[in-house]
Amino acid sequence: MNLELTDEQVALRDTVRQFLAEKATVAAHVRPMLDDPRGTTDEVWRGLADLGATGVLVPLEHDGAGMTMVEAGVVAEELGAALYPGPWWSSAVAATRALVRTGANAGLLAGIADGTVIATVGGLTGPRPTDDGASLRGDLTAVPDAAAATVLLILADGPDGTALYSVDPASDRVAVTRREHVDPTHKSFDIALNGAPAQRLADASDHVVDAIFDDVIIARAADAVGAAGAVMKLAVDYAKVRRQFGQPIGSFQAVQHLCVDMYEAVELARSGVIHALWAADAAESTERHLAALRAKAFAGRLAGVGDTAIQVFGGIGFTWEHDAHLYLKRLLGWSALFGAADRYLDEVGAQLVGELDRKVLQ
Repeated sequence: MNLELTDEQVALRDTVRQFLAEKATVAAHVRPMLDDPRGTTDEVWRGLADLGATGVLVPLEHDGAGMTMVEAGVVAEELGAALYPGPWWSSAVAATRALVRTGANAGLLAGIADGTVIATVGGLTGPRPTDDGASLRGDLTAVPDAAAATVLLILADGPDGTALYSVDPASDRVAVTRREHVDPTHKSFDIALNGAPAQRLADASDHVVDAIFDDVIIARAADAVGAAGAVMKLAVDYAKVRRQFGQPIGSFQAVQHLCVDMYEAVELARSGVIHALWAADAAESTERHLAALRAKAFAGRLAGVGDTAIQVFGGIGFTWEHDAHLYLKRLLGWSALFGAADRYLDEVGAQLVGELDRKVLQ
């Protein structure tokens, strides 16, 4: 595992960063999209596709970039830093990994790579296949980016086990309702399936489902590192120029401590996320899962970076016109994703204790 980016990864990072700075700034793109259920414009989505960002994880044989989760993490970190509100995470990571890990395709991967298909993955339980196996009935909660999706990929439990199905969200048997939550830059929806026509794509074993879940957590952790790093930089830059009592507030030890605390949290999280991104492709399942758990267990520390940044900004950080509160909400959304960090901390602790017990018994 390499903790430093290669030249190719640096080039990918710089290309995505430049595109977002030119075409998807917070003022010109993110804020206008806060109330838009799709979260992106066709122009920006097409631009990301042209860069290869939507197909970063799509295999070469399906016209994708054929890269690894490490490269996907590079893109995710830049999108988090820019507060990008579109469906990249759902389509380029969750849906792509679900298709690749289950061995399904149905012609979707090439479309995801070129941006003509936007897919999202629905919940692991709830919907059930009807008796004929050709439709799904049930409810799903907190499905990301469903309004932007052209395809819903749903992991549904049936009599033969869990399988991956595709559903057309435009069907009159599908009802999509926006779900309000703390982070307006990530769109979430509840979906009701009333006998919606569905195509069974592939079996999805428990092992595969766990791997997809880990992939999603790891990619969102990279997004959160990007957001935390960006708001930290904003706060540090502000501390250098904001003057009080005739000197920059960054010269005060109390403010310096706040900045150091933010830096420590971001860099510790970044190293853990880099390991998790590597583990998603290269490690055996136990190490991958533990790396994902650690990333999620650390979520509260990253949310704390947003809170600390607002302390540095003072009252201005609470105003709607300032971007700091959007970063805080992005980080709070990550902290709340799939449940609070406490249960992940418990699971990490249980895993470590179990590993120690096994070593003692050996």
